[in-house]
Amino acid sequence: MNKRRWFSGFALALAMLAVHQPIEAQTFSVLYSFAGSDGSTPASSLILIKSNIYGTTNYGGAYGNGTVFKLTSTGSETVLHSFGGGSDGAVGPGSGLILHNNNLYGTTFYGGAYGNGTVFRLNLKTNNETVLYNFAGGTDGAGPQNQGQMVMDAAGDIYGTTTGGGVSDCDINGFFGCGTVFKLTNTGSETVLYRFCSEANCSDGQNPIAGLVMDSTGNLYGTTFYGGAYGYGTVFELNPTTGQETVLHSFDFSDGELPIGGVILDKSGNLYGAADGGGTIGDGTVFKMDTTGNETVLYNFCSAPNCTDGALPQANIVRVGQDLYGTTYVGGAYGDGTVFMVNSKKGKETVLHSFAGSDGANPHGSLVRDKTGNLYGTTMQGGAYGAGTVFKVMTP
Repeated sequence: MNKRRWFSGFALALAMLAVHQPIEAQTFSVLYSFAGSDGSTPASSLILIKSNIYGTTNYGGAYGNGTVFKLTSTGSETVLHSFGGGSDGAVGPGSGLILHNNNLYGTTFYGGAYGNGTVFRLNLKTNNETVLYNFAGGTDGAGPQNQGQMVMDAAGDIYGTTTGGGVSDCDINGFFGCGTVFKLTNTGSETVLYRFCSEANCSDGQNPIAGLVMDSTGNLYGTTFYGGAYGYGTVFELNPTTGQETVLHSFDFSDGELPIGGVILDKSGNLYGAADGGGTIGDGTVFKMDTTGNETVLYNFCSAPNCTDGALPQANIVRVGQDLYGTTYVGGAYGDGTVFMVNSKKGKETVLHSFAGSDGANPHGSLVRDKTGNLYGTTMQGGAYGAGTVFKVMTP
């Protein structure tokens, strides 16, 4: 199994397959560049509330342990909360935010009462932060990363994943355990719905990084970074009532490996996502999966000379009709990542923007789309001060 870290360095590959010329968007703009005290290294997806943008940063803020921020459409930023590094959470708020009853909910990867991460609530009227749950690092889970977002049902219960904790046979990023799927009530009562590596050789998946998506009947879908039949990660389905987990697909490298982002659903029950590695070239894929688990690779990254089409997609996909939008962590015209569109019918990829450093570098969080078709996202590095950006792209 290839156990490379997902933020590892990357050497651009040479031309191998058909060339896809990038078509740079003329409507790209940097809305905000982080400087450190206002946040640094944003890695999670954003949420749009009316005309404002909300998100988190992994580092920076008053104590260097990350922030929750608000950004107006004109680029004015307010830090709503700086994590102190102790009981309120620390380093790398792990998930994108979700909104419920004028409260934002999210996770921290570290910190809390036991140092293994938290689920928190931030009141938008008072900016008061409340820790709903402290992960103890044992069977209850540890290190909720949730690339993408947690999901909430109609009753206000929250569902998410932890990268560690659960079954204790794994060790990743300093956390022991193979990861969990959990349910948390709005009063902070946690139930572990599933512990990964409960099957021999982790054939059921191992160490989920992504968040979850829920269908109309309440079933949950997600990905695991490792495990499965070949050790390269899985796409799974979980019935939260029975705790029955089903592996819909095990990646075998040829169709992708090590998915960091999760999956999205269309109205027919098809799943779409991206794998960080693998595929024909080895630098990631965009895939579609039908309701029976049959997977189709829609695009193989680094198919263009010098990876100008992008490489290593690490975020969720946004779907608009036949078009799928996302980001790659590296590659593009300048090697610092891209915003791309893949037509799911034709398998054609278009680069909407190549990051050049000054306008951002290394996008990791998922894109979000407004009602008029604008896409918003973050880069972990680059910008005016090198601490990351919030950007906007108009879709063609």
